[in-house]
Amino acid sequence: MPLTDTAIKKAKPGAKPVKLADEKGLYLLVAPTGSKLWRWKFRVDGKEKVLALGAYPDVSLAQAREGMAEARKLLAAGTDPMARRKAEKVARKLSAENSFAAVARLWWEHWKTTRSESHTGYVIRRLEADVFPAIGARPIDAIEAPELVAMVKAIAERGALDIAKRALQTTGQVFRYAIAHGKATRNPVADIKPGDILPARKKVNYARVDAKELPELLRHIEGYQGAAVTRLAIKLMALTFVRTSELIGARWEEFDLDAARWDIPAERMKMKTPHIVPLSAQAVNILKALHIVTGHSPMVFPGERDHEKPMSNNTILGALARMGYKGRMTGHGFRGIASTLLHEMGFNHAHIELQLAHQERNAVSAAYNHATYLRERAKMMQQWADYLDGCTTGKVLTFTRKAA
Repeated sequence: MPLTDTAIKKAKPGAKPVKLADEKGLYLLVAPTGSKLWRWKFRVDGKEKVLALGAYPDVSLAQAREGMAEARKLLAAGTDPMARRKAEKVARKLSAENSFAAVARLWWEHWKTTRSESHTGYVIRRLEADVFPAIGARPIDAIEAPELVAMVKAIAERGALDIAKRALQTTGQVFRYAIAHGKATRNPVADIKPGDILPARKKVNYARVDAKELPELLRHIEGYQGAAVTRLAIKLMALTFVRTSELIGARWEEFDLDAARWDIPAERMKMKTPHIVPLSAQAVNILKALHIVTGHSPMVFPGERDHEKPMSNNTILGALARMGYKGRMTGHGFRGIASTLLHEMGFNHAHIELQLAHQERNAVSAAYNHATYLRERAKMMQQWADYLDGCTTGKVLTFTRKAA
């Protein structure tokens, strides 16, 4: 007689395993421990085999019969159900090992060795937050361009255009790694250009005062009544005209005050190549004053709550606003002012562009280019600092053409 749910529920374990037959080789094995296991007995090439179909009550009587029926169809078609199951298990294991997420983590371990801990941590967090939920479980060699387009658009729809572009770029790096290691045959990112799927971002024109207003601005900075570290940060930004992120992320290990030099590592630069900032005597004095206050931290401008992290990028903007320059001046504005005035003073365009870190440099020439014209740039930076001093005191210096 076929089994019933009532009979299954009433079945009690004994000292030895008990088999309760259903039909067509299906039976319930009641173990001495009390567990009730579905089994199907069949033959392949005259050899008896037993296929496990799950445990009761997780697998009901009806579900066990359905599982047996599917296995019988495979057997009738000439396929060993047990061999098929083993093959599927191997395929799942290989699929998991070659999933995008698995390969991406292998790439990340390989890639991170020459990068800073903060940068590599950011990259893996972005992968986990934005990329893995979309394609992480997919076999990497099965991913197609439309899936990547959908992923990038989903990130962009929340207003994170830059993150969307970086996600696509990082995904392309993972695919290149996969191809190099035999885990993929092509890179679908190569079929996609961000401009084809993402809206264009309007160019940001950073607010800045006119050059003739610079002396008044510098005097406001000199008399700023807020935090001393913030005032010194703004003064150093005016002297070096680096980007705000490059300034606030500065670490003491990057500076050689005896050599009057600031070496910003590639991972902190927009162009991803090293950058040298020759330090004027005024900049060195500011850094020496800062070291008395923040030298206990690895950061030159540590955050108020966590000294292991930099100050907020809104700190300088907020200070300028309190001085009366809201909407009129930003930290980035010092770069535009420096570029305008240095060109007017007759300094060499190439020297100015190199000091602004505007020029794109490829990996081959980066080691050379970031140090190009260093002596001339050091002279320019000192004369720029002297000019700013003159603006502050009212004794503005003048320069002739071809000053450096």
